[in-house]
Amino acid sequence: MSLSNQVIVVTGANRGIGAATVRELLTRDVKKIYAAARNTASLPDFNDPRVVALTLDITNDAQVKAAAETAADADVILNNAGTAIFTDVLNSPLEEIGSDFNANFYGTLRVMQAFAPKLVARGSGTIANVISVVGLVAVASLGGYSASKAALLSVTQSARAGLKDKGVKVLGIFPGPIDTDLARDIPLEKATPETAAKRIVAGLEAGEEYIFTDPVSDHIGHTWRNNAPGLEAAMSGAE
Repeated sequence: MSLSNQVIVVTGANRGIGAATVRELLTRDVKKIYAAARNTASLPDFNDPRVVALTLDITNDAQVKAAAETAADADVILNNAGTAIFTDVLNSPLEEIGSDFNANFYGTLRVMQAFAPKLVARGSGTIANVISVVGLVAVASLGGYSASKAALLSVTQSARAGLKDKGVKVLGIFPGPIDTDLARDIPLEKATPETAAKRIVAGLEAGEEYIFTDPVSDHIGHTWRNNAPGLEAAMSGAE
């Protein structure tokens, strides 16, 4: 898919992968980027007239509906916004686990439901959801987050099947550990947001249904495709 003259919505565009992806998209001949954030004052200065600030809290029904009307000309919806709370699913309050589900699953689905009818009516478009490698295989210390991202993978696959005959592509993006505020407490070597952004934009252009963004992501994705039970054992420390 050529990104030339495309209008793109990027949620969570104020930092990390979202901000880096906006910058990477600006190296292409895109027509417009809606840089969405709960507080648009937190957006960096992208210094490009093609960037339009868009107020969007993905957990707020009214804001999502309003954003879909404002950005009704969007061709690509990049669902990047989300949260991450370190939770052990057996010992954490359901409210903490629910917080990740509210943003990562319900919030993203809310955006998909708001924008999908507009893409279908046009007969073209792309929805790309930033999931995570822990959506493929869970990490115990990120149990709630992992579960919310696994649910997002499932809804991504469901939407892909439902929209494939309507001209709309649905892609999944699977970052590994990236050096962002969201992952600051994860004690692993991390790739930069810029590395992830380059892979995301290249994956959008190639129309890849599964986009892996960094070396750890590549390794987990390859193992998941070839030996899911072994990957689960390795990630849980059983191997």
